[in-house]
Amino acid sequence: MRTYRRPALPLGMLFLLSIALAACGVTLEPPANPPSYPDRTRAESIPSDAEKRRPEDDPTPPILHSEAYLDPVPLPGPVNTAGGEDSPFIAPDGTLYFFFTPDVRVPLEEQLLDEVTGMYAASPLDSGWAEPERVWLQDPGLLSLDGCQYTDGETMWFCTAREGLTGLHWFTADWSDGEWTNWRIADFDPDYGVGELHIHGDDLYFHSDRPGGLGSNDLWMSTLEDGIWGDPVNLTTVNSAEDDSRPYITQDGLELWFTRWYQGTPAVFRAFRTQDGWSTPALIVSQFAGEPTLDADGNLYFVHHFFDNGVMLEADIYVAYRR
Repeated sequence: MRTYRRPALPLGMLFLLSIALAACGVTLEPPANPPSYPDRTRAESIPSDAEKRRPEDDPTPPILHSEAYLDPVPLPGPVNTAGGEDSPFIAPDGTLYFFFTPDVRVPLEEQLLDEVTGMYAASPLDSGWAEPERVWLQDPGLLSLDGCQYTDGETMWFCTAREGLTGLHWFTADWSDGEWTNWRIADFDPDYGVGELHIHGDDLYFHSDRPGGLGSNDLWMSTLEDGIWGDPVNLTTVNSAEDDSRPYITQDGLELWFTRWYQGTPAVFRAFRTQDGWSTPALIVSQFAGEPTLDADGNLYFVHHFFDNGVMLEADIYVAYRR
């Protein structure tokens, strides 16, 4: 089987961007004009030579390994475009958050300046999804690139590379009067090396390449006690010598979904909570499938990257409906 270079998912992209800006000595400066949020749409930002990929044109489609779901299909409605839709997350109210960039061929530092790359949200409709809207997590006129979001509906955790700060940081924001406000640096201990995360109750699940793991990334858990996140514990029954990352916990706390590098590409795995801890994970969807998230009906959403001769062409959000 051909081995592909790992696609640049949002967390990796933001991390690489922060390194590139620091290495080049780039200082992000706000524009001289009075600040306002850009109103450029996703549709008008996509280059004219971008070709929308379809499942019938896909040489490496996602492969389902579970009888509990129907075959994965691209998400219906206006979410997917000829650009790159990535990093999906379904909030408790059913809102779909995702990362978008109009052209995956554009260098990372230029995506920061295109006025459309960033986080979007789409509300569920009786049939399909509403037109996605940009989620602003920075003051008008200031530069930032935000992604890898998680929210419980009241607070959002997100990673960001932004003006005035060096490197990549975790931030939080509060939902108030129909918008996200009061963004500030999250209180994670930097030594924990928190990668993409999910919070369930008082437990923080995240991936990290911190020492003591079994592979390049492992899944870890930290528990909140007296307002402080405790020392991370390695989820040894779940992790492998491969890259294990991007956890998602179902709302009942009984299922742990995550991404594992499998036979040369990312794949979606699931483990169940038992009296003795998490069960041995089972493969659910393979071949360029990652960052799983579920809705209230148990339907599985994930990102699928389209490749041709080892080159990523675009990314779409897919769904595998529960039978």
